[in-house]
Amino acid sequence: MKYIKHIYLFFLFLPLLLLSQEKGIIEIQNNSDIARNEAIVAIKWETILSYYPQIDTTNFIVINSSTNKQIPYQLEHKGLPEIQNLLLQLSVKAKSTVRLSIKKGKPNPIEIKTYARFVPERKDDFAWENDKIAFRTYGKAIENTNEDAYGFDVWVKRSTKMVINERYKLGNYHKDNGNGMDYYHVGHSLGAGNMAPYVKDTIRYSANYHGWKVLDNGPLRSSFQLIYDTWNAGGIKVNATKIISLEAGSQLNRVENVYTFEDSKPMPVVVGIIKRPEEGVISLNEQKGIMGYWEPTVKEYGTTGVGVILTTTIKNMLVNKDQLLAVAEVKNDEPIVYYTGAAWDRASKITNSEQWLEYLNRFYKEVKNPLVVKVK
Repeated sequence: MKYIKHIYLFFLFLPLLLLSQEKGIIEIQNNSDIARNEAIVAIKWETILSYYPQIDTTNFIVINSSTNKQIPYQLEHKGLPEIQNLLLQLSVKAKSTVRLSIKKGKPNPIEIKTYARFVPERKDDFAWENDKIAFRTYGKAIENTNEDAYGFDVWVKRSTKMVINERYKLGNYHKDNGNGMDYYHVGHSLGAGNMAPYVKDTIRYSANYHGWKVLDNGPLRSSFQLIYDTWNAGGIKVNATKIISLEAGSQLNRVENVYTFEDSKPMPVVVGIIKRPEEGVISLNEQKGIMGYWEPTVKEYGTTGVGVILTTTIKNMLVNKDQLLAVAEVKNDEPIVYYTGAAWDRASKITNSEQWLEYLNRFYKEVKNPLVVKVK
């Protein structure tokens, strides 16, 4: 009878035991010795659904279990109808873990910190930005004009607000109207970290992009695809697509390029940074794949730092009279990923070459030691 009584009591209290064991706890682990401040973390949506199958995408909040405060988030689609990832922005101290949970509720308003768009009113520019820096690249309408340029352009800014639309509307973005400007010169170079085939030791520039698609547009990450028509790269017919994404708080873009060509052998490529005639600070680290440049100061406008971090093996780095170049190889129809971006001293966050090179090295360590996500 005691045995039956114990069984009865067990099943009587089982619902209470199950309720007390909260499921779906999200753990974000920082196993490195670097504190991650306002980092962006991606969790596969299918993982979220496995723990929260009835989640209402219009009515849920993510809570820090220690502080009971909401965590900003974005539902990432990657250009697809279905949600692909839950993006979170949070800080995690070195060698520590942050625990989160998902609950029903109305999320707090999230500040827009990234933005990207096609700009047909300015000769098919494509421009993008975050709360730190802005960029643009050039489209079909500007080809064969004296304004054409091959590489990525930098728009410096000292505001955390989105400024692209305001600058295009004003039309005088080469003047600092209070939040920064465009004084970066690209010309016939790779500019601030574009990539191109490097066949027979010669850069084989494509035409500008002719197709585009916005994949996600903020508030924490914006990403888009650029499509380039077939061109002759030193005897090799090449097609290319580039997927560029920029996260809140980052000085650097993530760039994923796919080259398609009819050759079983890998094709050499280069990532380049335009070099100014005056003296600047150059740093080349082939072992880590970090290429940094602190430009000579322009008296009226300040100083721009540009940097590239490659995640693939580097064949070599070199400096010619026009550009800093990092040489790598790509295989047919296989992605190559790297990071490129810039900083401006008058934004008052990174104000000298030492700080810029320190930022690039820290970013490299963060890429090599990503935050670990566990849901249980």
